[in-house]
Amino acid sequence: MSYVIAVAGKGGTGKTTTSALIVRHLLKRNKIPILAVDADPNSNLAESLGIEIEESIGSVLASFLRDRGSVPQGMTRQSFLDLKLHQILQEGKDVDVLVMGCPEGPGCYCSANAILKGYFENLINNYNYIVFDNEAGMEHFSRKTNANIDLLLLCSNYSLKGLRTAKRLSNLVDDLKLEVKERYLLINRTPEKLDEDFNDEIRKIDLPYLGNVISDKIIEDSEIRGIPITELKDDSIAVQCIDKILEKVKI
Repeated sequence: MSYVIAVAGKGGTGKTTTSALIVRHLLKRNKIPILAVDADPNSNLAESLGIEIEESIGSVLASFLRDRGSVPQGMTRQSFLDLKLHQILQEGKDVDVLVMGCPEGPGCYCSANAILKGYFENLINNYNYIVFDNEAGMEHFSRKTNANIDLLLLCSNYSLKGLRTAKRLSNLVDDLKLEVKERYLLINRTPEKLDEDFNDEIRKIDLPYLGNVISDKIIEDSEIRGIPITELKDDSIAVQCIDKILEKVKI
């Protein structure tokens, strides 16, 4: 049974970095195979993992809708789309990457999304861990997958606005009726010691608080130099923080 980890939060809260650090954590502990899904049109999860991606699910769906009559004789629409989607799955040694992307061009995506849900249902059974880097909301997740979430990390930066947005996203998860076993608040890019007033605000929003990731110059330098997060050394403070945080939930 696959274990699904979803990372969500407003833009600029470190969702993609968090997702990549989680993948690194799993790789180091040989918790493989892993599927990393970039479900945020504005994020760069594949790049953070050092993997090049040429196509996304969005571009495949757009092409599929444009060329409905191109399904080869003897193939169902489901099997044809499954084949196309498998071709854009970037396979690595221990981690594969799939980019959701955005719908391209006009058209109704309802039938294609229904097929896509079937594809995901079959795909995720091939992996021990699935890591979703989500868009700011969770609608993308609910439209395109049938996967239940084992662990949801709601990311905030070191700001009151980030905390309140995390709470709204938690409410949105309930509104969408997503199945989530565990959900926690995670604070990114913090000083070593949190201000007591900020700690008070954490308590006020009434979300289980898992921990914080301290601002890390090594991460900043790696982004500037294009070094994948999976190649960071163990002396990175962000790596150490994520490792401790995930150990709390026995991952």
